[in-house]
Amino acid sequence: QVQLVESGGGLVQPGGSLRLSCAASGFTFDAYPMKWYRQVSGKDRELVATITADGRTNYADSLKGRFTISRDNVRNTVYLQLSSLKFEDTAVYYCSVRTFGRDSWGQGTQVTVAS
Repeated sequence: QVQLVESGGGLVQPGGSLRLSCAASGFTFDAYPMKWYRQVSGKDRELVATITADGRTNYADSLKGRFTISRDNVRNTVYLQLSSLKFEDTAVYYCSVRTFGRDSWGQGTQVTVAS
């Protein structure tokens, strides 16, 4: 059974940084692309970043240069480094994986950017 557990969210001031983690289990982690999404209350979930099994990355155009996705295939963990945070980055951040045609999600971690 796929399990994804996000952590690392919190309250941060504008311009600050956070590193989110997503610990994965229940599947062959190093064989699958991993994704980070975010969801602002009342809005659709938005794709933030993707990392392939071999480490190639892709980002939402609006976030390039501020967010960095990475993975550790020994620890079965995917990370999202958030930098130069803005008020509008406030959201719940989720990691996701598609295995055998099915999307799995973690419970999310809240990031709040406030002064």
